[in-house]
Amino acid sequence: MAIDLNCDLGEGAGHDVELMPLVTSANIACGAHAGDETTMRATVGLAMEHGVAIGAHPGFPDREQFGRRERAVSPEQIGDWVREQTQALIALAQEAGARVSHVKPHGALYNMAARDFVMAEAVAAAVKACDERLVLVGLAGSELPAAGQRAGLRVAHEVFADRAYHRDGTLVARADPDALIADAVMAAQRMVELLRTGKVRSVDGCEVVLPADTICVHGDGGNAVHFARELRRALIAARMRLGPLLV
Repeated sequence: MAIDLNCDLGEGAGHDVELMPLVTSANIACGAHAGDETTMRATVGLAMEHGVAIGAHPGFPDREQFGRRERAVSPEQIGDWVREQTQALIALAQEAGARVSHVKPHGALYNMAARDFVMAEAVAAAVKACDERLVLVGLAGSELPAAGQRAGLRVAHEVFADRAYHRDGTLVARADPDALIADAVMAAQRMVELLRTGKVRSVDGCEVVLPADTICVHGDGGNAVHFARELRRALIAARMRLGPLLV
């Protein structure tokens, strides 16, 4: 079985150099919620050095809240933001001799597009307008990959090793004390079981069926590198093949 490990990078967390060799896809902040032209160039270069797939990570232009605050915006505005940020990374990658392979929205944009049909359609249309070869990454089983499929895009269903799930397949909100799984060994084994069985246990003990093409490795926590190493170790020990969404 093959699985992709993706990580949000270029966000200023300080772990990029250590994390990049541990993952297979990098979602690079495009200057809105975090990053700038300098960090985008550096992160593209780092990904190329380690053979990691390059992805755009567009978000709300809200640095104060790190793009995690939901807001009322029109589908047109969403489309503009996704296109502008994705195209900016595409241009920088092309200058370096690389290609952007995928797009994964960030934070509030990701969560809203996961549950809102109209927003998901706007994101998918914007991604396709940039390059119809791009893979759209979204919460497993949500509105976002469904919209990508309707738009004719390749999609990747994303699961989270360190996040708890509700019985409907949605993520438990970060404000909830049960939202995060801090034990790296437990989280890694949970992902191995998900890949083997197609199921994960919800916070209330139900089995949730989830498709899984890529696993998110959060890069902004203090134990991010340890977490990524443990996840990678467990997957390899379980004879999973690690590889990017596009090979």
